[in-house]
Amino acid sequence: MTTKIILDTDPGIDDAMAILFAEAHPSLDLIAITTVYGNATIDNATRNALYLKQKFNFTADIAKGASKPLHRPPVGATVVVHGETGFGDLTAPDDITEQADPRPAYQYIIDTVKANPGEITLVTVGPLTNIALALEAAPEIADLVKEVVVMGGAFGMNDHRGNVTPYAEANIHDDPHAADIVFCASWPVVIIGLDVTEQSFFTGQYLNELRDDAGEVGQFIWDVSRYYLRFYSQKVGLNGCHVHDPSAIAYVIDPELFTLRKGAVRVVTDGPAEGMTIQKFDNRKYMNDEWSSMPNQKVGIAVNDQALLKLYRESLITYSQQ
Repeated sequence: MTTKIILDTDPGIDDAMAILFAEAHPSLDLIAITTVYGNATIDNATRNALYLKQKFNFTADIAKGASKPLHRPPVGATVVVHGETGFGDLTAPDDITEQADPRPAYQYIIDTVKANPGEITLVTVGPLTNIALALEAAPEIADLVKEVVVMGGAFGMNDHRGNVTPYAEANIHDDPHAADIVFCASWPVVIIGLDVTEQSFFTGQYLNELRDDAGEVGQFIWDVSRYYLRFYSQKVGLNGCHVHDPSAIAYVIDPELFTLRKGAVRVVTDGPAEGMTIQKFDNRKYMNDEWSSMPNQKVGIAVNDQALLKLYRESLITYSQQ
């Protein structure tokens, strides 16, 4: 049995790494890629997704999504990390013939979930705007989605608290209102945040070996990662990069790689802690408590990083040989 997924993404260098992982692994059926602003503008993000579809012959649909957050002012594309168009030093060519689905991403999600009740896992590795818009337009999909897997947030585990502010991760900070809507809905949510994604590393050597062993897909990942690794070297002091978005795909493939903690999750939506994610994981009753009435969601707090890295490498190498 394969797991049908819609991958909501803002490509994005590590997004490309995640997209190729999802396409490569035989246990996943990548139904669609829905795009959102974030690492790149919505136009560049969609163009990058269409480019990947054309270059690697994906069958997945591409649907263009939201260009800005629900309420907060837009933060803008993360050029310093992902480059001017999202793929670092690489720019998608002008001769892309693939076309996006005519429906906006949120409507594509609604229609596909309703056509496949209980079968679709939504995997989100960008701001959660499209998912919140889908919920607002059709609240009934919360009972029809198999699972929502989110790369985002930070809960202080393993000393990881934020990457764009002291207490906020980028995807949640880009649209905290959307994230709070998604986390408080009745569907099952698994949050794979910095607590675990910053525990895994693609080292320079790892990426070099992937380039040498995984054919065209390995070469592509190596090419787009050059800009990313320069950022990590100059700003973070690492020879490599954290495994952010691919970790969400790894969870869907093999949940046993992760240790999870249950509890309601809320998001701070304004002020200096805007975008902060907080989980209530005790059973204590409080006089003032806007967590206890919300559904218990799952947060990743530990990861078998070596097994994850092995899974990623083997998946891409096998895919490249087909």
